Amino acid sequence: MDRARRLLREVYGYADFRPGQEPVVQTAFAGRDALVLMPTGGGKSLCYQLPAMAKEGVGIVVSPLIALMQDQVSALRQLGVKAAFLNSTLDYWERQEVEGALSRGALDLIYLAPERLLQAETLDFLRTVQVALIAIDEAHCVSQWGHDFRQDYLGLNVLADAFPGIPRMALTATADERTRKEIVARLALRRPASFVHGFDRPNIRYTVQAKNRPQTQLAAFLEEHRGEAGIVYCLSRRKVESTAATLREAGHDALPYHAGLPGHLRAANQARFLRDDGVVVVATIAFGMGIDKPDVRFVAHVDLPKSIEAYYQETGRAGRDDVAAEAWMIYGLQDVVRLRQMLDESEAPEEQRRIERAKLDKLLAWCEVTACRRAALLSHFGEDYPAPCGNCDICLDPPRTWDGTVAAQKLLSCVVRTGQRFGAAHVIDVLRGKATAKIEQHRHAGLSTYGIGDDLTEGQWRSVLRQLLVQGYVRADAHRYGALVLEPAARPLLRGEVTLKLREEIRTAKPKRARKTGPHDIEVAAADEPLWEAMRTLRKQLADDAGVPPYVVFHDATLKALIDAKPKSLEEMLALHGIGKAKLERYGDAFLALLASGTNTQEHDEP
Repeated sequence: MDRARRLLREVYGYADFRPGQEPVVQTAFAGRDALVLMPTGGGKSLCYQLPAMAKEGVGIVVSPLIALMQDQVSALRQLGVKAAFLNSTLDYWERQEVEGALSRGALDLIYLAPERLLQAETLDFLRTVQVALIAIDEAHCVSQWGHDFRQDYLGLNVLADAFPGIPRMALTATADERTRKEIVARLALRRPASFVHGFDRPNIRYTVQAKNRPQTQLAAFLEEHRGEAGIVYCLSRRKVESTAATLREAGHDALPYHAGLPGHLRAANQARFLRDDGVVVVATIAFGMGIDKPDVRFVAHVDLPKSIEAYYQETGRAGRDDVAAEAWMIYGLQDVVRLRQMLDESEAPEEQRRIERAKLDKLLAWCEVTACRRAALLSHFGEDYPAPCGNCDICLDPPRTWDGTVAAQKLLSCVVRTGQRFGAAHVIDVLRGKATAKIEQHRHAGLSTYGIGDDLTEGQWRSVLRQLLVQGYVRADAHRYGALVLEPAARPLLRGEVTLKLREEIRTAKPKRARKTGPHDIEVAAADEPLWEAMRTLRKQLADDAGVPPYVVFHDATLKALIDAKPKSLEEMLALHGIGKAKLERYGDAFLALLASGTNTQEHDEP
């Protein structure tokens, strides 16, 4: 561990481990398998990178995405770490160069996708080199209960026999207890040490609102984040394109990202998001895994994700720098119907569809909670939280509830009276006594439920129906175009044997905003503002020259440390957080010169 601590300071520029990292590193040195759960931004990568550098041999890292492994290797090389990847982007001569470096023992880390690692020729070759450890990143991909199941991960259990005695480390930010057990079983981890270092991201504010005018709601939310980097998630490619176009018209630097775009355009848009300030990416879930950009200030969902795990993983891309960030979501009745239809119409085996339905139901229940949203979210992962958190919509603006028993009975009765053959819009029209062509066609104006619901607005009825769907009193039949059908639980409710408390429709009061000091939310003294902007400009120039995102040069926190300390030598600079030897050699002189310039300017300005 002494060598590991020395590398921590010399390579990463850190004086000490972050909470939870040291015991994981010690486990790797002890040669024991490990299951590691840390929240996004908690420093999982260092847990396998450091022992791979400190031990004899190479660390094999299984990574699910080409772009992800390329970004990680690029960042490691900036630190002076001998890292490479093997994937389909390399030509014959580049592959030969990487394999030669492996054979010579000249690499600390090698990144591979699971499908390449499991090729017979790759396994045979890797058996000829000395291996220090094997890290399986995004390990939830191996679980059918995980939110991002990948078939290629299922074969990774062969690593236990292919590399006997080599410690394996499975890492993820998102896994409930059931998923954790499946990870251990499917990867054949042997008596693994388990490290669950909490799921809470206290700097992220969680807000969920009922969807009524989605474009207007999104525009209002983004207006508070103008000039900041963020991600907007949509369910479909078409909606991604239209939303990105609308945001550009409103003056946002917005880019689309989805699997239907040409590969070069997806890569270019991701690169701009990583390297430029204030870019908003509008994306399907195809975007985001492994994104290390620390200053993402918000993640917005304009459509429901498919599970709490997916939601947690996607919102975890905000605020990796531990500065205040927001996770904002709107969802409505149509989201519930659409996702359930997609599951019912899926060609997946019934068992898998049952799993996905259960995960969606849990997410929907979380959306409708009336107590601390953070506590409910963490409870899903088996973590107790002493509510209230003071940083979610529920805590900041507690919702009111009302006795919705009679309203629910009216709605359920109307579903029955119309023959359980119609969708939400028609049933609500009947309840409110509207005169429509469909009501006239089916003579529904003569029903006993016609007009009995004119005391509630259409939005209120949609809220009632949404909550009845969430709580399992009614379902939308995918095979009959979303026709509403009563579930067995509806009978005692109709008979008055149970009462039903419902949330009131969307509240008009807005939660108080978190502390906000500007697009980058770093507090800098007014006298240091010119130097701060000059340092950011220099960082961007150096990053562009190196072909890496600015945060790979230095994080904002390191720039702030430079301004506060104003070192006058390379030795003083090396003592600061986030500055290791390799980065000092690359960038130290340039920043020292700028600091000297800034200091002199301030001295001349003083009376």
